[in-house]
Amino acid sequence: MSATPPVRQPLFYVDPQPLLSTDHAAWRLRDGNIAFASDALGIPVVLGEFADAARCYAILFAAGEEGGPVILTGVDNNNQFMADGYWDATTYVPAYVRRHPFGLINMGTVTEGQPDLALAIDVASPRFAREGEEGVALFENGEPSQLTRDAMQFCTAYSGEAGITVEFCKALRAKGLMISRRLDGTLPDGKKVTVDGFEVIDVQKLTDLDAETIVEWHRKGWMAAAYYHLASLSRVGDLMERRAKSGPAKTA
Repeated sequence: MSATPPVRQPLFYVDPQPLLSTDHAAWRLRDGNIAFASDALGIPVVLGEFADAARCYAILFAAGEEGGPVILTGVDNNNQFMADGYWDATTYVPAYVRRHPFGLINMGTVTEGQPDLALAIDVASPRFAREGEEGVALFENGEPSQLTRDAMQFCTAYSGEAGITVEFCKALRAKGLMISRRLDGTLPDGKKVTVDGFEVIDVQKLTDLDAETIVEWHRKGWMAAAYYHLASLSRVGDLMERRAKSGPAKTA
């Protein structure tokens, strides 16, 4: 008899579970850091973040038919935009990081052709207090607190943007605009670093798009997103400089 393969959880999430008043009535969210992202070399972003993200990071696309956009945050085993569990306050913090330890979970049912999604929490997060008075309540008198309602609004908006981002990536690949690239660099100490497994938009093919597609994509905001991505590639040099200044890579 073969063993059941482990379920692969989304990046940063250890044990996401639906948030229920019956199970989490007394739970509270404490202040905390985002040390969970300290070793991340790439973090997902959605289309609505491209303008902000492009000012700080190179936006790349994970290779493969399902690959989506990510910001490059490191070139070896450390996130170069974090220190002591906190993000660099001078740079944009991606929404994927800000929404944790909340998220949406597929309930396995469908309504009007769309999967039913529910607010979830990563119950493994150290920010949750299961009893006591520390932190902000998730429920008040059996009803979602303002914190929980705000989390639901944020996660729902993010999910909507993620859906648009998927369509954008499908359109790019359908038009044959994606090309594979590899980043090779040398740090001051002589260490060689390589980042591969990603794709970028081919500038010439983007320029050669037919007029009808250009107009359609312009109206959707996709042309602007494509150019934000291309402009962001210059941030690779900034990342390498940041990495060079950080000294030897930390080990786990």
